[in-house]
Order: sequence, then structure tokens, then C-alpha cells
Amino acid sequence: MYALVDGNSFYASCETIFRPDLLGQPVVVLSNNDGCIVARNKEAKALGVPDLVPYFQVKSMLEQAQVHIFSSNYELYGDISRRMMDVLGAMVGDHEVYSIDEAFLRLLSSTREYKTFGKHLKDTVMQCIGMPVCVGIAPTKTLAKMANKAAKKIPGLQGVCAMDTAGKWQWVQKRFTTREVWGVGSQISDKLAAMGIHTAYDLAMSSPRQMRKHFSVVLERTIRELNGEPCLTLDQQPVPKKEIMCSRSFSHKIHDPVELQQAISQYAGRACEKMRQQERLTNLLWIFVESSRFSGPQYSNQLMVKLDSFTNDTCVITEAARLAVAELFRPGVPFHKCGIGLMELKERQPEQLHFFSPQQSEESRSLMASLDAVNRRYGRGTLGLASQGINPKWKMAREKMSPRYTTQWAELPKVRC
Repeated sequence: MYALVDGNSFYASCETIFRPDLLGQPVVVLSNNDGCIVARNKEAKALGVPDLVPYFQVKSMLEQAQVHIFSSNYELYGDISRRMMDVLGAMVGDHEVYSIDEAFLRLLSSTREYKTFGKHLKDTVMQCIGMPVCVGIAPTKTLAKMANKAAKKIPGLQGVCAMDTAGKWQWVQKRFTTREVWGVGSQISDKLAAMGIHTAYDLAMSSPRQMRKHFSVVLERTIRELNGEPCLTLDQQPVPKKEIMCSRSFSHKIHDPVELQQAISQYAGRACEKMRQQERLTNLLWIFVESSRFSGPQYSNQLMVKLDSFTNDTCVITEAARLAVAELFRPGVPFHKCGIGLMELKERQPEQLHFFSPQQSEESRSLMASLDAVNRRYGRGTLGLASQGINPKWKMAREKMSPRYTTQWAELPKVRC
């Protein structure tokens, strides 16, 4: 049996963990540069606050309804997610971190009272982390996804749905459209509707082999999973990425080449940190710059940079990125965004050497290891290259950001007795 544990309105719920005064109050979280609404708790949804709309369009409505508004606090959300996954992993052992707020768990064969165990999972995460979650339990990952949705939608289930018999999951399937089935997108759902298949139950009753002929082996596996036949296993070792991207929009337009180079230096540093976490190397960089598509002169350009040898040295990659940005810069253009991609990532071992260019030195590897160790211990950005600048004005706007309670010493929560 599998369980899917999913945080309720995860970003918004993270904001209430250290603010008990916000419990029962409407809360929304904004995207980068406080652009759009990306998360709402149930109280905000009840007020009719729309999702994924520009903040400025609903600002007066939110203020009138006394909605609490927060900028994205990714440091906090990432740390709360890590803590939640640690708690779940300690309870079951085999688990797959599916996203920042979701995890699949493989339940022990000795577990019989699935509803009781699901409630135990839910209560433990709330007690240890303060995060409200819903739990869906079923014999396949696809059914566990559906059970989790049922746990969220049906109040009588109280956040836990255990579908351990065909009768239970068929009852739920009849109340879900094909569009709500994990792995079935809108285009496939429209094609299924044209064939007279509207609900998840209709899809489950269709012939897997016939559906494979009309669509693909993926839909065949989905149908088999909907009938309780496991086709998907836990992915406990995520496949290493073949490329890493890092880009951001600026809080205001940039006209100065030095500021643009500072931005690409910061993004290169973050991308290299991620690459080293995966123990990968690269020798191919993709650099791009662009102006706003909605105002001012229109300009965008990109450059591929080939390095002499494979490396994960922030200094080497940053210098190459800065030179590329200097070449892409155009006077008079108000730059809105830039970014870097580390392409064609390779494993560190075995490492392909270059006859004419030396490989990355042990001194470089030690320096990068020390850099990462300091930033892990004292917080991201504690150490960096001088080319990244100090408190740059162009940095992403987060005017309504809450404290990073769990990752910054200066922002630890204060308790008054």
C-alpha cells in the first residue's frame, strides 16, 4: 500500500506556523517580485480570492477583506519541507519526496488499520512541524493521489482517505473527472470525452490495451493503476538533472552593465551550488538577457559558452558568465531579466580529462567545499564572490517577507514569558 501525504496550502501554512495569531485568518502568498498570488489558505479561498492573478489587480480587494499578504519566503518553505520529509521518513522508511509539499510512502505489510495509521501520520506532522496535511492511502500511487484529493474535498473524511478495497476506490472514481486523474492532462481528457469517457471510473473500466493503441503506454499504466495494479514504484533516488537553470526578474529595470554582471554572478553562484550538490560538472553555459515584453525597447539575446574543461568551480563559471553578459549588453536597453543555464551536466566520476587543458584542481575542489559548508551552516549568501555585489538595488523585491525563522540566527522567533 502507498500513502501520499500532501501539505495543505503549503506556502500559506508555512506562514502561520510561527504566527498562531493568523490561524483562522485569510492568508495569501505572492510570487517573485510580489507579482502574482501563488498560494491561498482555505479562508482566503472562501472569500473568493482568485489564484494566479496579478497582485495589483486585487490589492484593494485584499486590503478591504483584511487578508494577510506575504512575499515568497523560499528559505522558510524549503526548510519546513525538509523537516516534514524527515518526520515522514522516520515513520515509514521507504519514501519518495515528490515535490516540496508532497511525499509518497510505502506502508509496511504489517499495517492493517490504514485509516488509523493515516490519522497518526497527519497528527504527527502537525505535532512535530505544525503543518496541516491530508493523507491518501491506496494500493497504487495513482489511486493514492486520488485518495489524497478526496481527503481534501470531502469534509467527512477529516483529511484522511484510505481506499483499501475496490468498492471504495470505485466510489471515489465515479466522483472524479478524467482531468483530475494523475497523469491525464487536459488534451487527453478532451479526447477521452469525445470517446464517451468522462469519469475516472469510465477510464478504469476501459481496455488498457485499446487505450494504449489510441494513446500511449503511459495511459495504459494509469488504467491498470486505477484498477489497483501497481505499475509505478517509489523513486527514492531522483535522476540527476542534465541541466540546471537559474534566473530572476529584477525589482527594477537595469541600465548599468556592472549591475547586470552582478546579477549574473549571483545566479551563476546559485546554479553552481546546486550542481555541486548533485556532484556534477559542466563545460557548456547558456547565458541570456532580455528586456520587458510589455514596456520600453524590446531586446533579448543569448550566448552559448564552451569552457576548456569540465568544472563546478563558481569562480571559473562566473567569470565566463560575466564576459558573456558584457558581450550581450546594449546601452539604452532597460534590462528586466537575465539567467544562466548549466548544460550537459556530467558525473564527477569517471571524469573525462582534456589533453591540452588541466582538470579542476584539488585546491579548487577544496575551496568550493569550504564555500558550500559555510553557506550551509550560516545561511545561503554568507560567503560569495565580490562580483555578486553587496545588497544590490536590483535584487528581487520581497517587501512583505516574513522572517526566516529556522535558517537565520538574527531572525529566530522570540518568545516573551
